[in-house]
Amino acid sequence: SVTGSGMIVYGAYLDDKENVVGLAVRTAIFDTIAALVAALVVILGAVCLFVGSSNMTLSDCVAALLRRGSAANVRILWNIRIPRVLAAVIAGAGLSVAGLIMQTTLNNSMAAPSTLGVSNAAVFGANLSIIVFAGGFLTTGNNLNNLTVGANPFSTSLLAFIFAALSTLLILGLCTVRAFSPNVVVLAGLAIGSVWTAATTILQFYATDVGISAAVVWNFGDLGRATYRTDLIMALIVGTGLVLFRALSWQFNALLSGEATAKTMGIHVEGLRFTAMLLASLITAVCVSFLGVIGFVGIICPHVTKKLLGQDHRVTIPVSCMSGSLLLLILAGVACLSQNLVPVHIAFIPIIPTSSASVIVASLITFSPLTMTVIFKSGYASLI
Repeated sequence: SVTGSGMIVYGAYLDDKENVVGLAVRTAIFDTIAALVAALVVILGAVCLFVGSSNMTLSDCVAALLRRGSAANVRILWNIRIPRVLAAVIAGAGLSVAGLIMQTTLNNSMAAPSTLGVSNAAVFGANLSIIVFAGGFLTTGNNLNNLTVGANPFSTSLLAFIFAALSTLLILGLCTVRAFSPNVVVLAGLAIGSVWTAATTILQFYATDVGISAAVVWNFGDLGRATYRTDLIMALIVGTGLVLFRALSWQFNALLSGEATAKTMGIHVEGLRFTAMLLASLITAVCVSFLGVIGFVGIICPHVTKKLLGQDHRVTIPVSCMSGSLLLLILAGVACLSQNLVPVHIAFIPIIPTSSASVIVASLITFSPLTMTVIFKSGYASLI
């Protein structure tokens, strides 16, 4: 709205022409950064197609990409590597934006996609499927064949998703009974998540060695499980969420000014919070149920994006999505390259950034945006 010689743009009062020009410059910078991150995602995605443990040369990969190589190389590239790269892009984007929305709606910097106990519930559902329904419960013994015959990866993912969605609906339902405040949501998520963890521990206590081994391996985030079908399902859920979040970006911006301020602007805060957390949790549930627990993306990438680009959700939502994809592609590439040096499997993706993640989060808390920019430009971001 115009007031005298100036105007208000998303809370910033622009009183002269120089400020308007400055806003245009900042917008151009944001667009440039977004284009750069998108280009990095495309480049790294292409690079990940040409790395792996099969010792395929560059010419072999190009020939397989054109479906002209050997049958084995074509299957490796089209049935393993391409679905894996697509899964990294889709899941990284979904988990990152889910973490961003959770942090905004709960006004909590430590909120993550799994705040509502989604990951804990998914792990319980997967363990229930593997240990009980797949034959890994007392009756299997040490016979691995009995377990592999009864195990169905899609039934495991389905049960994991059902329990993750159930946990989300349970917590949101409990919060609607009492005051729907961020503190209540966080406390309810911690409580219900602990219940799922305890139930998982009980299952594993009575499981056989084969059953518990299969259940523990499932807990690792493994992009190697991805198929075109799982990628399509994740893409539909994540894509729907991104469109809705982008459409609600101005409401999220208003929510940053406080709940009271948002209400004065005509925003139904409780409804926005319920819808946003439900959709963010469903995105997390579908990604975790197919790929395992890789929720660390949802807390690292949003913080990096907000530190470097600010709080405007018109910018942070798309850039956070691309930064999540970029992070998972980097980890997938590192894991694939490491297989030629040390026995690191693609399933160990969550383990790679564990030691460095604490350093990065501490840097986000203590360092200024300029210092973080210098750190990322100097190449330390590759340690994630």
